[in-house]
Amino acid sequence: MLARRPVRAQDRDRGQVAVEFVGMVPLILLLIAAVWQCVLIGYAFSLAGNAADEGARAGAVKGDPECHAAAGKYIGAAWNREVTCGVSGSVYKVTVKLNIPVLYPGLGFGSIEGTAGAAMEREE
Repeated sequence: MLARRPVRAQDRDRGQVAVEFVGMVPLILLLIAAVWQCVLIGYAFSLAGNAADEGARAGAVKGDPECHAAAGKYIGAAWNREVTCGVSGSVYKVTVKLNIPVLYPGLGFGSIEGTAGAAMEREE
């Protein structure tokens, strides 16, 4: 008969790290996707607010055509923006609506609105 070699504790754990790594990879990727989605939502809030501010400043001085141009200047076409400009009393108000992206700006997940206003000014 063949003599069996005694089993050491080190031999029982061989390959354990590889098994744990394979099991954790999907969880790590899911966590990365969730963090990326949160970054895109925050970026959409920032873009909508900035676009509304820019549009309100331009619209208060030069009117509606400049409002739409200024509001859309820094937002790419993939964000599917909707800009509403108008006067409310002595305040020029702008609302910018952006679709919330899902992992990529072209895929929709609801919408975010940014609003801003500026006091009416007219260039002479």
